[in-house]
Amino acid sequence: MKLMIASDIHGSAYYCKKLMDAFDFESPDRLLLLGDLLYHGPRNDLPRDYAPKSVAAMLNDCAGKVLCVRGNCEAEVDQMLLEFPVLSDSCLIFVDGRTMFATHGHIYHKAKLPPLTCGDILLSGHTHVPEAATSNGVICLNPGSVSIPKEESAHSYMLYENNVFQWKDIDGTQYKTLAL
Repeated sequence: MKLMIASDIHGSAYYCKKLMDAFDFESPDRLLLLGDLLYHGPRNDLPRDYAPKSVAAMLNDCAGKVLCVRGNCEAEVDQMLLEFPVLSDSCLIFVDGRTMFATHGHIYHKAKLPPLTCGDILLSGHTHVPEAATSNGVICLNPGSVSIPKEESAHSYMLYENNVFQWKDIDGTQYKTLAL
């Protein structure tokens, strides 16, 4: 299975369009969104081309391939615009003999792990910083942010296929790889 993993679009139509272009190019089986899709949140400046309704329309175009978890900026009203579930705090994915626990990162993260075992994978966004780390034997991965990257990181997403994670900037240039 090929997964595209992205987080923290925060209502940016400009960067969502770039993500959708990458989605078409990469042709994954599923798009896993780690929350904060439509609203920018009170701590962030407005992202480029802030247009939540346009973002919802773009994401709805691929709704049948989307898996999503709730971010700290999601609200029940967001579900009224989106044609795929967005209000679950986590999602379990079993692929290639591994357990992946997907969450936004404001509840569970590398310093506060969900109930996982050594070798399992925690996928989270929230910090807007790409990361690959290990905590108590759990592999903790973050794709960074599609629209509001922090700590001078790139606008980015991740791909997973055949036990390999790749971090790519929003234009598709790979800048990091992790083979499990």
